[in-house]
Amino acid sequence: MSDPVNELNEIASRVATLAKSKGADDAEAIIRDGSELTTKVRMGEAELVQEAGSRAVGLRVFCDRRSAVTYSSDLRPEALEAWVENTVALAKLSEPDELNTLPDGGFATEFPDLELYDPSVEGVTAEQALKLALAGEKAALGYDERITNSQGATWSRVVGGMAFANTAGFVAGSHGSYVSFSVEPVCDEPDGKKRNGSWWTASRFLGALASPEEVGLEAARRTVRQLGSAKIDTGDRVIIFEPEVARSLVSTVFGVTNGSAFHCKSTYLLEREGTAIASDLVTIEDDPHILRAPGSKSFDGDGLPTRKNVLVDRGLLKTVICDTYAARKLGRESTHSAGRGVGGSPCPTSSNLYMKAGTDTPEEILAASEGALYVTSMMGFGFNAITGDFSRGAAGFLVEDGKLGRPVSEVTISSNFDTMLKGIDMLGDDLEFRSSISAPTVRIASMTVAGS
Repeated sequence: MSDPVNELNEIASRVATLAKSKGADDAEAIIRDGSELTTKVRMGEAELVQEAGSRAVGLRVFCDRRSAVTYSSDLRPEALEAWVENTVALAKLSEPDELNTLPDGGFATEFPDLELYDPSVEGVTAEQALKLALAGEKAALGYDERITNSQGATWSRVVGGMAFANTAGFVAGSHGSYVSFSVEPVCDEPDGKKRNGSWWTASRFLGALASPEEVGLEAARRTVRQLGSAKIDTGDRVIIFEPEVARSLVSTVFGVTNGSAFHCKSTYLLEREGTAIASDLVTIEDDPHILRAPGSKSFDGDGLPTRKNVLVDRGLLKTVICDTYAARKLGRESTHSAGRGVGGSPCPTSSNLYMKAGTDTPEEILAASEGALYVTSMMGFGFNAITGDFSRGAAGFLVEDGKLGRPVSEVTISSNFDTMLKGIDMLGDDLEFRSSISAPTVRIASMTVAGS
């Protein structure tokens, strides 16, 4: 490991040990240290240049089955000692919970290189980032004369390290980078109404990004194609979700298949493990070991070795994602899926969560879907996790002659999420891992569209 990670390991281990010396039965410490750069241009002018660094350490202590979680950004020795002492005192005042202990062993011992850090990301200066943003926006503005404005072009990078340690002897850290670029142009309808679209690229590695010009042109194309959008007739239609939107379906599945939702009884999938909750075309996996992927990691927020989990296997609900605490609540084993921030307790989380690709090309799906609504964006938060009822505003395109036809806006699509998942009858072969939640093109046999 690199020296910065070794330093973070030492600090985390020292804080956990200090907590035990102050009277804690056990303790965990997590430290994050990073820097970020964000530059934004709008209409050819620099609008934002922000560069910052931060370092903070979080502590969770256990005393007689009681616990407390605090964090601090003051790492001076005298400040750390006072803070740790106060955290132990706070834990002794909290309510006891028999489940408040460290995991029962099994901590990670192997840390494969998942290629999470690209040193060239850190070398990009603010001046270079501004030039990249300007190039992307310029390409978008020059695409079509109807593009008259811009919400801006933003280039960002984050570089940092983290370490986690507990009083059971576990200590490990990692170093990572992530860089992204987006462009959001605006065009005018003849009646003066504005339409905006966007496109983006992102990766842990600088060389994997699309060029600024490519991003700008795609953002412009996606903006202009919305001109003339209008409502369509109310009725039941085939619905196709483009990958950008289909990601939200995968996220919703996770929201109702994790241990917190199950022990709080806030999911319509209670007592559905082992049964069909989706079409047999659907397999959803969480894989923390994909090289260079945004959510990859070798250990989780409890210090356990991460592993691949299959949430849905050919339509069947196979796994409820759990951290140690949620697993204990449910009387089962952790799936090694704990996530945590510096200032919070662990909770069930995903790493690289995705719906596996199908065998159909997006063009083949369109060709088989005359009259369907191809959804490119959704608005609102119309989902009830307990009943599964789903209703959201949507925009996109009507499928005409096997291609994207007239643009559609100001409609609502609704169904029950259980029915939606079981109604998936085609999946695209276009899965990409640009973010930690991914999906291919998804076709659903029928949903209700409320329009004019």
